[in-house]
Amino acid sequence: MMRGLAQRLRQPGLVTAPGVFDMISAKLADGLGFDALYMTGYGTVASHLGYPDAGLATYSDMVGRVRQIAGGTRTPLIADGDTGYGGLLNVEHTVRGYEAAGAQAIQLEDQEFPKKCGHTPDRRVIAIADAAAKIRVAAETRSSKDFLIVARTDARTAHGLDEALRRGEAYAKAGADILFIESPETVEEMEKIAGSFDLPLLANMVDGGRTPILGKTDLEQLGFKVAIFPVTGFLAASAAMASAYRHLLETGSSKDWQGTLYPFNDFSALMGFDKVWAFERAHADYTNPSQGAD
Repeated sequence: MMRGLAQRLRQPGLVTAPGVFDMISAKLADGLGFDALYMTGYGTVASHLGYPDAGLATYSDMVGRVRQIAGGTRTPLIADGDTGYGGLLNVEHTVRGYEAAGAQAIQLEDQEFPKKCGHTPDRRVIAIADAAAKIRVAAETRSSKDFLIVARTDARTAHGLDEALRRGEAYAKAGADILFIESPETVEEMEKIAGSFDLPLLANMVDGGRTPILGKTDLEQLGFKVAIFPVTGFLAASAAMASAYRHLLETGSSKDWQGTLYPFNDFSALMGFDKVWAFERAHADYTNPSQGAD
């Protein structure tokens, strides 16, 4: 039976959620025993469309990826829902769609449309009342309170930490289950965030981003409940592929490449070929009937 994210949040300890962006990353992470997976918007848009995370992906693009990943894994999925893809009616539609697709939490942010990745410049936020209304609609729309609303504010970079904290308080009152104050720039800012709210708090650990990368113990001691690592997987995979492809280009072969390859047989098993082969063995009499039989 699938573990519940809402139940896990009531238990001690940090929930570490790796960023997944396609079915290979999702299946790899799913088999390792994480408490949650995080469907990164940045990585999913890049992987699926080859575009920057700049408001170019549609609701249809993203809900399809939610359905694929949630349907192909057993670990609770937190899914990036951007701005809800429009106004309040769009937020209602998005929440219903993500919940039906199998996510256990949706992340909604307060940026203007088109949004931008949270660790890039020139992000602008909508009015606090409008953003709180989106969170309120999301909380009212879900069919189960175990489907969690992650409220994110991007106000820190352009308007300062105090405005971001003020928005976090408004979103908590509007019905958010988890607060996500994006892009604090020092440990001291993270400490202030953690001391400002009673709700579970999410830390966004973006390798190469604006926020310091902290260890598990440090995050727990500060008071964060969830830590997402949205870019770690695709940056690691991209580095490995770039190295392998460069070697192929330079030498004409994979022979003598010094990187690490995932074993082919293990990868075939990860993708489910063992079940295919077992099925074919079980139905061999139907697919390969004896020649000359009456």
